[in-house]
Amino acid sequence: MSAVTRPEGRALEPKRLRRVLVGRPMRSGQIHETLLPKWLALPIFASDPLSSVAYATESALVVLLAISATSAHLVFPISIGIACLLGIVVLSYRQTVRVYETSGGAYVVARENLGTAPSLVAAAALLTDYVLTVAVSISAGIYAITSFAPSLASHKVGLSLACLFVIVLANLRGVRESGLLFALPTYAFVTSILVLVVAGLVEVVTGHAHRAVVPHELPVGAGTVGVFVLLRAFSSGSTALTGVEAIANGVNAFRHPQGKNAATTLAVLGALAIAMFLGVSYLAVRVHARPSASDSVVSQIARTVFPGGSFGGFMYYAVQGTTLLILVLAANTSFQGFPRLSALLARDRFAPRQFSNLGDRLVFSNGMFVLAAAAAALLAIYKANTNSLIHLYVIGVFTAFTLSQAGMVRYWLRTRTVGWRGRAFVNGIGASATGLVAAIVIWTKFAEGAWLVTVAIPVLVFAMLGVRRHYARVGRRLSAGAAAVASAPGARNRTLLVVEELNPAAERALLFARTIAPDGFRAIHVPSRRSDPGIGPRWFHFADGVPLLETLDPFGGRVDAVLEQVWRLPRGESDFVTVVVAEQLRRRVLAEEARHPFEFALKLRLLTEPGVVVADVPTVDEEAGGRPLAVRIFVSGANAASMRALNWAESLRLADTRAVNFAFDDSEAAEIRRRWLAEDARVPLEVLAAPYRDIGDPLLAYLRELTGGGSDVLVVLPELILRGWARLLHNQRALYVKRLLLVEPHVILASVPYQLLR
Repeated sequence: MSAVTRPEGRALEPKRLRRVLVGRPMRSGQIHETLLPKWLALPIFASDPLSSVAYATESALVVLLAISATSAHLVFPISIGIACLLGIVVLSYRQTVRVYETSGGAYVVARENLGTAPSLVAAAALLTDYVLTVAVSISAGIYAITSFAPSLASHKVGLSLACLFVIVLANLRGVRESGLLFALPTYAFVTSILVLVVAGLVEVVTGHAHRAVVPHELPVGAGTVGVFVLLRAFSSGSTALTGVEAIANGVNAFRHPQGKNAATTLAVLGALAIAMFLGVSYLAVRVHARPSASDSVVSQIARTVFPGGSFGGFMYYAVQGTTLLILVLAANTSFQGFPRLSALLARDRFAPRQFSNLGDRLVFSNGMFVLAAAAAALLAIYKANTNSLIHLYVIGVFTAFTLSQAGMVRYWLRTRTVGWRGRAFVNGIGASATGLVAAIVIWTKFAEGAWLVTVAIPVLVFAMLGVRRHYARVGRRLSAGAAAVASAPGARNRTLLVVEELNPAAERALLFARTIAPDGFRAIHVPSRRSDPGIGPRWFHFADGVPLLETLDPFGGRVDAVLEQVWRLPRGESDFVTVVVAEQLRRRVLAEEARHPFEFALKLRLLTEPGVVVADVPTVDEEAGGRPLAVRIFVSGANAASMRALNWAESLRLADTRAVNFAFDDSEAAEIRRRWLAEDARVPLEVLAAPYRDIGDPLLAYLRELTGGGSDVLVVLPELILRGWARLLHNQRALYVKRLLLVEPHVILASVPYQLLR
């Protein structure tokens, strides 16, 4: 049977709050409009590594001074080592993004060159790092606020969550919009830090440097600094490298040529980050800045270089203000990396497929919501304390660095392109250096909380493998079962009409039952304390005596009384039992469902009964029945669930019966048409355009075109029924359609469950 393609239909623009907050939706074909120039990509993807200047030096100082009061000078040589490591990583990733121009992240590189297990370790490591980046960046930003406004210290968690909300909202508006919002603060921060470094170096060279005032200095130790302490300080300061991976994960967000532009942006990032980090570390030593309970090291340096009342005194506030902004906005790096990585995992079936859904503004909004929830939990648990969160940091990113660079070494050895030896050497140095740092971090920080991350990574890997097994099992069953369901003998349908009371809904449901079961059906009533005792005689006149109304014994539960009648009827691949449920609604609002607890409980129980179709006939007082009935089967593909719904619809023997699919783009539409023709389905298929990736508006437009022409529409919903946590891995589109259409005039809903409970 040939497939028919219909136009999108008239657009429906419901007044929603999200239009105000997020903006108007964008078509799938507008994805090219979101590609970024280099100057805009830098603040979007590099705000995290640039912002780490604000706390990386201080993190190393905290470790050194806790052991010895005379060890602060060691922070600069440690910083030089970290800067060299950063240079190696940037150089290595510049090679990576030129090879993997769609995504040069650790997951993709490891998947292509090292295999499934290493790629999942890299993905899990990055996911945990992205969550921690958000928590650490925001908590550090709030610490910058409380450094010059100590009265706000008791509100750190609330302020952190408020900042998180703003960042989520900005990112939901789209990549370009968030970039425009973050560009000015990022460039302002870079400028203020470079001005601070240059001014401070001039004072040092001319001999005018002053000693920093350190309020509430943290306790210092009186011991000896050994190798273990130096390694701990190095691992703490290595937070300066976090976020470099984000550019590699987001190569496909750059304008063409994507690999070249991403490599250039990486080079600029490396140069700026190294210059600022070394400058801050050097000045910290020269002005004797120390970790404080109330004032950050950068704040102390800025107050020393730009003292109050001096010509440049305003620069102190500029440094603090831009530091606050960049630290809070540094979380944006994770809001670009986490959703993109989650979408890649979802497309490979290692994560719930909802992560691959594009939102209204062509961003992976589901990934953003999950990231925000996880980061909010960490901020609340650790009370937005940067020093507490920092111990969990770095492990994930260095694990990913190591696997990515090792994968690139394997790539060069496998492809042996021109100059492969030199490139393999660079990536090999990168893999060795980052692998050594990862081992150091785990060794030095394990007892301080890093064990949580080392446990979380393998747990995430096993979870991703479990998701993949589930999708593979369900996919095989749906694919293999499609042919069996399609070739089953002609379907037989037996109909039960559940009568709660005699009202317009019952009248409309009666007409519907007679339409789908012209050879007869049973009408049943389960009395309640509020039931009309004379409903039986009144039904005789209501239904013209056909069929008789059977009154069931409610003992043991009214729902179970109906189920017992269902259990008495044969069911199988070719035998259906359709239970028609009438619901009288006072208003066209979803909350009306709460007034019908019996009907709701009955529909819920029937969904788990094999061979049962639930037909819901919602009616508002003014709605009339008796109109011609059109049948529309909403299918997601030519699978077993869709074919079973098609079999049931065919058993009704109604002339106007069609299958309907909503495609998000032309390639998806072509694929569903091809598969439908391959299955030789007996019902014609209409493919409707849903260019905004939300089927709600085109669905309503399509149905209202039919109902406006004088027909009632029976919407048939194939519904995949699973048990437990597995339900979270599926889009639940049937539930969305039910919520949308339950109160739609002249629409009847029929759920055809496909059981996958084992």
